[in-house]
Amino acid sequence: MARESVYLETSIISYLTSRPSRVLVLAAKQQTTRDWWDLRRSEFDLQISQLVLDEAAQGDPEAAEQRLRTLAGLPVLTVNDEAIELASAIVQKGVLPEKAARDALHLAVVSVHGTDYLLTWNCAHLANAEIMRVVSRFVRDRGYEPPIICTPDELMGDVQCPETPL
Repeated sequence: MARESVYLETSIISYLTSRPSRVLVLAAKQQTTRDWWDLRRSEFDLQISQLVLDEAAQGDPEAAEQRLRTLAGLPVLTVNDEAIELASAIVQKGVLPEKAARDALHLAVVSVHGTDYLLTWNCAHLANAEIMRVVSRFVRDRGYEPPIICTPDELMGDVQCPETPL
């Protein structure tokens, strides 16, 4: 049986490699991301796209270098015409707003390539229950199986994190 595939959206790598935050909510997301990375990532076939590499390369040069080092060697899904057309349709039909065009492209790449999960901390336009329902229907209507869009805490499975009380 083939292992399930996980597309790492850029926010995952950002939380994984960033300096610990003093903001409690951000620090919790960072820790959850590290826990997932340490405890579960080896159980999945990880994937990224050129879009992830481009986004990870932005910002502070040292932080960008660390993000890119973390991504090195992962399979890169192509951002092909099919994905670009699907992303355009997602935005043009108002499924996601114009300001979320890059999010639509992440979603389209994953859908076109048949990836099982899209792992993200982007809860505004991706890991958002209300939006996911509409997005999933739209993607299915176009002939693709949408990924399960989730955050690292939702993909921890039955692994008990050391910090999690029983």
